[in-house]
Amino acid sequence: MECKINPHKGCCGVFVKAFKWTPVILISAIIIWSYYAYVVHLCIFSVQVEAARYILLILYHVIFLLFLWSYWRTVWTVPGKVPARYRLNYEQLEALENSESDSEQRHILDQIVIAKDLHVSMRTVQGSVRYCDRCGVIKPDRAHHCSVCGACVLKMDHHCPWVNNCVAFYNYKFFILFLFYGFFYCVYVALSSFKYFLQFWATSFDAPGQSKFHILFLFFVSSMFSLSLCSLLCYHIHLVINNRTTLEAFRAPVFRRGPDKKGFSLGRSMNLQEIFGDDWKVVMLPVFSSLGDGLSYPERLPDLEMGLKESERWDGEDEEENEERMPMLQQESNSVRTSVLLPNTESESEQDEDELMPGMLSASLSASHTRDTLGMAASHTRDTLGMAASHTQGTLVATLVPVDPDDKLANGQPNKTSIYS
Repeated sequence: MECKINPHKGCCGVFVKAFKWTPVILISAIIIWSYYAYVVHLCIFSVQVEAARYILLILYHVIFLLFLWSYWRTVWTVPGKVPARYRLNYEQLEALENSESDSEQRHILDQIVIAKDLHVSMRTVQGSVRYCDRCGVIKPDRAHHCSVCGACVLKMDHHCPWVNNCVAFYNYKFFILFLFYGFFYCVYVALSSFKYFLQFWATSFDAPGQSKFHILFLFFVSSMFSLSLCSLLCYHIHLVINNRTTLEAFRAPVFRRGPDKKGFSLGRSMNLQEIFGDDWKVVMLPVFSSLGDGLSYPERLPDLEMGLKESERWDGEDEEENEERMPMLQQESNSVRTSVLLPNTESESEQDEDELMPGMLSASLSASHTRDTLGMAASHTRDTLGMAASHTQGTLVATLVPVDPDDKLANGQPNKTSIYS
């Protein structure tokens, strides 16, 4: 019998969990050392001006506390668990596993969503409701299964080993602030130690003990981390402005109307409020103020059930965005369009062009002949109508002229000359 080892349970699970704390311990050790090197060896031992020393220490501790607060909130905050009402029971899981076709499974999932009254807009590529067979739950919108944590997480962005936690709905704001204050912290340390770093290389730096080496490494480490944090911060600011997660940036969310990378974007202002909240007093503090419940989100476009026509859904989008929305169908649709609109090869196109020219000349001659025929017919009709009108006029005049009774022939009929005179 094959033995399967579960990395999330038993002795193996304990070992794995302990090992995953290694990056957090490393980051914590670097933070503690940087505090010691900056406060003791730079400010106390190296800075000679007392006023400058106090200013550096006050600013340093403000930034340091905000940075440390944001980091630990990111580490210890539960990212977001799927509620129990999204969980499937044994009979429902059995019915899904025993379904014989995708359409049958899609029908079962639709019935479960209706029975549980769950609001889920996202779908799989096949168009069915998303569910996790490992956790046995219907996936809420923007929720994904984390293989490291072994559970489905609400609005999962990614799993960060440096915080040993998933970055998701309830700690995403803390993660952004951690990157921001971490970058600000490293830049502040690098700039304030740069003067003494130059003095060290100029051999005019007078400091006791190992302060020279602490300040040297303090500048290098802070400069290195500031570069990496800057790139990561800029990328996540881009995601926040467009209301995307890291997973959605690589794979567009799928709705009933199809894939749409901008499906949850509501504009820059609303996207920022969704993460940081609408209370400006706590926007830059690691206090949870994000909008929503993590289960449902406002969408850029309504669903098909809202009555939106197919021709109105993608107005204003260019061809490149349409290709991003349906990458799995793009190749097939291109081949279909080519076969329908361009059925002939290049040689056949040239042959058709040669065959088309005589047809065009024949059509032109036929149109000219038809035009002449119509002109002759119209002229003949006009002459005929003129003669008929003249004849009718003469008849009416003759009718009105009185006939002389003496002007008769022998047979008693009036003279024709007097009638038409």
